[in-house]
Amino acid sequence: MTIRTDHDERARRQGPPAARPLALITGVGRTVGIGAGIARRLAASGWDIAFTYWSPYDDRMSWGREPGASEAIGRALAEQGAATFAIEADLADPDTPARVFDEVEQRMGTVTALVMCHCESVDSGLLDTTVESFDRHFAVNARATWLLIREYGRRFAADRGTGRIIGLTSDHTVGNLPYGASKGALDRITLAAAHELAHLGVTANVVNPGPVDTGWMPEEVREHCVRSAPLGRLGTPQDTAHLVDFLCSREGEWINGQLLMSNGGLA
Repeated sequence: MTIRTDHDERARRQGPPAARPLALITGVGRTVGIGAGIARRLAASGWDIAFTYWSPYDDRMSWGREPGASEAIGRALAEQGAATFAIEADLADPDTPARVFDEVEQRMGTVTALVMCHCESVDSGLLDTTVESFDRHFAVNARATWLLIREYGRRFAADRGTGRIIGLTSDHTVGNLPYGASKGALDRITLAAAHELAHLGVTANVVNPGPVDTGWMPEEVREHCVRSAPLGRLGTPQDTAHLVDFLCSREGEWINGQLLMSNGGLA
């Protein structure tokens, strides 16, 4: 004997559940990072998540590698009902963006949202930046952004009006010249997509999260930022994630071609 509940009857009328859209998020290497925060938020909103990370970058930075981070992030996303796929990817290699899209499509299908959180960020100024460092910043922050967007545009096959491109940027240049300059290039490349990919019904925006301490801030920088912020606190990965979540939603479709400040009013 089969007992049909009200829930069963609603499910029969409505048919099978809709497939979750897929977001590809770059630069998700640490559980405390902005990329991981965005991945968790989108997973909770019904997205499947493919993400990239590059451990050798963390090895070179003051915070170091976080062992098991990609596995922990994957488990957290799965708890939100998301299918996940992690790829270790060196975005300084110009062949990497196409390879990433190949692997994601083979494992998970068409990418609907491309969210770019990857970066190269080494503190140096006008007088002490090396040519090698300058070139690497532009390879990762600018060239890889272009190549990722190019692959996305060439392969986009989701419904018109659902496509989303979001890049994370920064306006910090003093004492951080190659990072800020290459992020400025990222802005221009990403915003161009709002017009050049208009025929696909794709929106493209850039988000500046302002100062978010994910383990890189010295105490004096932290104190200065808190004093300077009208709300008296630092930004969090969750603050950025909520904005990205909205931009990726149906309700966020009319916001397009914008550089959005999400910094609590910090001048």
